[in-house]
Amino acid sequence: MAGKVIFSEEPQDPRIFDVGDMVEVYCDHDNDEGERMRGWVPGVVVQADEKMVAVQFQQNVYLTNGWMVPDRVLWCEQNARQIRPARRRRRRS
Repeated sequence: MAGKVIFSEEPQDPRIFDVGDMVEVYCDHDNDEGERMRGWVPGVVVQADEKMVAVQFQQNVYLTNGWMVPDRVLWCEQNARQIRPARRRRRRS
């Protein structure tokens, strides 16, 4: 039995986010007035694996070097500090 690995539990999937998840990403983007700013912007996960997440946005987003992303899709690491689950916002009646 030398070299045989026995798990007491099944290994966990390291993914935090999956396709369809609503998230927020801290990045440069255009606000509602069309001004460029840095902050949290909501998006949807469109592709995910155990290491990376692709998030698509409804507004223009920019790379750190200033270039606008033409398809509005940014890639982040699954466990990066600049991505988080979207906060639910209440609608006013």
